[in-house]
Amino acid sequence: MDRQSILGYILIFILLVVWMWMSSPKQGQQAEQQKTVATQLAQQDSARRAAAAVVQPAASQAPTEKPVDPLGKFFSGRDKGQEQIITIESDLFIAEISTKGGVVKRWELKKYKTWDGKPVQLVDYKKNGDLSLLFATADGRLVNTHDLYFERGESGSLQRVITGNEEAEVKLVLPTSNGGRITKTLRFKNGEYGFNADIGFSRMGDVIANYEYQLVWESGLRYAEQNSIDESSFAAAYAYAGKELTEVDASSTESKPQKNMSGVVDWVAARTKYFAFAIVPKEGTSDGGYLEGSRATAPDKGALEAYSIAVKMPFKGGQEEGASFRIFFGPADISLLKSYGVGLDRIVGLGWTWLIRPISEYVMLPLLNALHYIAPNWGVVIILFSLIIKVVLHPLSRSSMRSMKKMQALQPLMNEIKEKYKDDPQKMNQQVMNLYKEYGVNPAGGCLPLLLQFPVMIALYNVLRATIELRQGNFVWWITDLSIPDRIFTLPFEIPFFAIQDVSGLALLMGVTMFIQQKMSVKDPRQKAMVWMMPVMMTLLFNSFPSGLNLYYFVFNVLSIGQQIMINRQSEDEPLRKVEPKKKKSGGIFGKLAKELPRLKR
Repeated sequence: MDRQSILGYILIFILLVVWMWMSSPKQGQQAEQQKTVATQLAQQDSARRAAAAVVQPAASQAPTEKPVDPLGKFFSGRDKGQEQIITIESDLFIAEISTKGGVVKRWELKKYKTWDGKPVQLVDYKKNGDLSLLFATADGRLVNTHDLYFERGESGSLQRVITGNEEAEVKLVLPTSNGGRITKTLRFKNGEYGFNADIGFSRMGDVIANYEYQLVWESGLRYAEQNSIDESSFAAAYAYAGKELTEVDASSTESKPQKNMSGVVDWVAARTKYFAFAIVPKEGTSDGGYLEGSRATAPDKGALEAYSIAVKMPFKGGQEEGASFRIFFGPADISLLKSYGVGLDRIVGLGWTWLIRPISEYVMLPLLNALHYIAPNWGVVIILFSLIIKVVLHPLSRSSMRSMKKMQALQPLMNEIKEKYKDDPQKMNQQVMNLYKEYGVNPAGGCLPLLLQFPVMIALYNVLRATIELRQGNFVWWITDLSIPDRIFTLPFEIPFFAIQDVSGLALLMGVTMFIQQKMSVKDPRQKAMVWMMPVMMTLLFNSFPSGLNLYYFVFNVLSIGQQIMINRQSEDEPLRKVEPKKKKSGGIFGKLAKELPRLKR
């Protein structure tokens, strides 16, 4: 291996470090959170309480005196009543709708479990539900319907189960003192994650001010994973407008990012690592959006984030008017989000849009899902995937390995040139390049397969970390979730810079196979440091990677070792030959004409 190859390896390593530094959460974020459910919920409630109101009324419309009744004359007394809970159960979820606020009080997914085996329940029940209306009134109040009591607009059972193609409707009415009313109609259909929401206003022209109201979700989503730092690194709020995605990420406890948008907004959404909530207004009807985030600390270096999202809607003050929304509330599955046809799948981070995301979305995911039909175990799927990638890259790998063998054979001749021209570096480099050319050796040939694997590795990294398909996908023994780092033991101290305390078994295995590869390829005594330096550095770097990615590289390296042994045996007795120079072509008709010109002149 010559200097150019070494520089190539170092360059790849630097790219990996820089990329991981840019895309990974801050130092210490990989420490897993071993907290009880009660502790996690208590901390999450603290984060939710830190979130401020989604919008504030304009200063010009604020009351000049302290109001006697904060609800004003239109909604006075509506904060008192008897709460009723309406339960809707489908094949996919169990939802509870409360007449207090007309909010979603519980949303339990039947096909997903938390890290400790409990049902995934996404609503922060400490906040008494969510999805309310927010608006300013003509008498100078800011009214949030979250704590106002609605009346049921239909009779029927409070417990409803829908199956097959059945649907269920919940109609809630909030009357005002002037004879107006707000109607909130939620329609659920079996087999869908979410529901349709219709908001109707009757005789509310003298009540709602500013020609605007908002449909808001204020408390974010409950966490479902063991590592709250890792889940917080994915948590964010989004708005989509004009085919552009706007993101708000509360990356520190000191900041409280906000984004106030005007104009038509296609949707707003909040997500955790694997689950999402989105409000999608009827196309072209919105008048803006609002995003806000906050972050709070949790025990054991943990963190919890909460996001408020809102869609602004125009209010014209008519006798009868309203708006329709589609609400998504479920797993952040790309195919599921795509089915809405409004770009919701953009909230799933699969890498750089111009390069990595197409590989992740159109190559990695379809191939992994296809293999999963054959092998139900995701670990086996990744092994098969490694084999396929190795077969595809085999021609390049073979060429690279042969090139490296030639480089080793040329080493004595290169040493002679370096000794002969040691006082003339320019001449020495020229002679070395001539030697490469003479024997048909490409000095960068060994790096090409690694460079081609770089986007594949990043794409696979994003797929394994961000897509719900591999969530809680187990393999064998201690490897119980391929989407997070595996752990075989915990150090009594933390390794500086890399923030490593939990040691990954697959990362160690990957490092061992890389050491064997280096041992087989590096023959120059002056480059012995490369034999152990790269494996150690890559093991430390990959320790915090998803175990599925380390499994892929471990298998890929094992296959590469086998391939190297096979090529070594095939080329063991192969003599070193010079490459015959290519004969120049005659140049066609113009070349023939040039040859004939001297004869014609005579």
